[in-house]
Amino acid sequence: MSHAAYKFSITIKSDDLAVVNCLRSLSQFSQQSGNNRIPWGGTKDQDWKRDDHTVTFHFTTPQYRLGFVAEARRLLPETLWSVVRESDKDPARPQS
Repeated sequence: MSHAAYKFSITIKSDDLAVVNCLRSLSQFSQQSGNNRIPWGGTKDQDWKRDDHTVTFHFTTPQYRLGFVAEARRLLPETLWSVVRESDKDPARPQS
């Protein structure tokens, strides 16, 4: 699958970098087919700092995105992170 297929995005804000690292792992876990490393592309520590402590994850289906949110809610205190926005038309971009 190309990056364009990973168009179901969710942007999350967290001031806790450890939580962001957990979210990266959960995005990889939640993308159950294709390249499961693409969902967390563009969420490096420097990206998080530059983007005012927000990170955007990209999935190939809305179900994978929902699963990601469900796992985050199950495992991480919601006082440490929040959903900023979701989009069904926001494809992932290759990272260098």
